[in-house]
Amino acid sequence: MYQLFTIFLFLFFSPLTTTSVSDNHQLVLDIDGKPVQSNTNYYILPVMRGNGGGLTLDSRNTTQLCPLYVSQQNQEVSNGLPLKFLPVNPKHKTISVSSDLNMVFDAASICVQSNVWSLIKDDQGSERRYVGAGGQVGNPGIGTLSNWFRIDKAGSGEYDYKIVYCPGVCDVCRVACGDIGVFIEKDGRRLLGVNRDKPLLVMFKKA
Repeated sequence: MYQLFTIFLFLFFSPLTTTSVSDNHQLVLDIDGKPVQSNTNYYILPVMRGNGGGLTLDSRNTTQLCPLYVSQQNQEVSNGLPLKFLPVNPKHKTISVSSDLNMVFDAASICVQSNVWSLIKDDQGSERRYVGAGGQVGNPGIGTLSNWFRIDKAGSGEYDYKIVYCPGVCDVCRVACGDIGVFIEKDGRRLLGVNRDKPLLVMFKKA
C-alpha cells in the first residue's frame, strides 16, 4: 500500500511530458512571424538584397516562349508572382518544415501547361536539373516524383528558409536530392534548379 502511495505522489508532482504538434513538425513562418497557410497566396522573396527579386515564370530564351520555367525576377523591387503551397496531406492547414508539398503559381499563362512546379532535366545538353512548370497536384507516388518539393530551415534569420527537392512520397524510389538555387543564363535570365553549391535563401510574404 505504501509503495502504491509513493508511486501516486511521484506521478502527481512530476511534470507531464506531452508532445505537441509543434515539437514534431516545426511550422514554416512568413516574414510577419505567422504560420504559412496552405492554399493561400504568398510571394517567395530572396533573403539577400541586391541579388534579384521574387520568383516568377519565364521562358528558357527569347525564341521559345513555351514551356515555362521557374525563374527569379532581375529587379529587386519586384515581388514576382503569387503562389500557393499544397501539402501532401490536403487536410493540413499550415505548412511544416521538411514536409512534401506542391508549389503552384496563381497566374494565367499563354502556355498549354499547368503552373505546378516540376523538376526537369535540361534538354540542351547540360547536366542541370531545372525547376519548370507543368507538374501535377496531388497523387503522391512514383509517377509524380518530380512535382514534390519541401521547405527547410536555413540561414541565420528567424524567417529564412531554402527550397529543397527531396521527395519522400515514394518509399522504394532512389532520389538525387538537392537544394534549389539560381542559374544565371548567358542572357541574364535567372532560372531555378538544383544547385547544391549555392542554395537560394528565401522568405515568404503573404500576398
